[in-house]
Amino acid sequence: MTFKTLITTTLAATTLAGAALAESHAGTDNPMVGGAAMFPDRTIVENAVNSADHTTLVAAVQAADLVDTLNSEGPFTVFAPTNAAFAMISEDSLTALLQPEAKAQLAQILTCHVVAANAMSDAIAGMIADDGGTHPVQTVGGCTLQAKMDGSTITLTDENGREANVTIADVRQSNGVIHVIDRVLLPAQ
Repeated sequence: MTFKTLITTTLAATTLAGAALAESHAGTDNPMVGGAAMFPDRTIVENAVNSADHTTLVAAVQAADLVDTLNSEGPFTVFAPTNAAFAMISEDSLTALLQPEAKAQLAQILTCHVVAANAMSDAIAGMIADDGGTHPVQTVGGCTLQAKMDGSTITLTDENGREANVTIADVRQSNGVIHVIDRVLLPAQ
């Protein structure tokens, strides 16, 4: 199955499920993501599969065998790259990462987007301020991201100098929080 076929199939299934759920989302005070309701009583994976903006991330999490981990108790903070963020990587490179022989590399990349804590944006902003404008963020994947503020936007810089902006913050989950970002972050190369 090609990468595009996998994404198209995943998107079709999640669109149907998401439409039914969006109506019951009212009153949760949780942001919508990718046109889908995000329910604070569901896990990171249970919500992410409904976001039309995160089909590539969901496919990658499945390929890296991280579904059970991100469905576990946590807490986790996930900096979730959008499809547009993944589109900055060539299709050939993405297809190669989704192959079984690249599972360890893919898992490391994905876990460099995960922190073993429930860190809401106000707490992150406070840590940035307390640390004089830059706060090191240790990830589950062993990466250290540098968090800063650009006006009211949290930015994250990976060990290669790649910068991502938090575009949707504080999407509460039963096992943590998702912050949507606009770039894929990578381990040191």
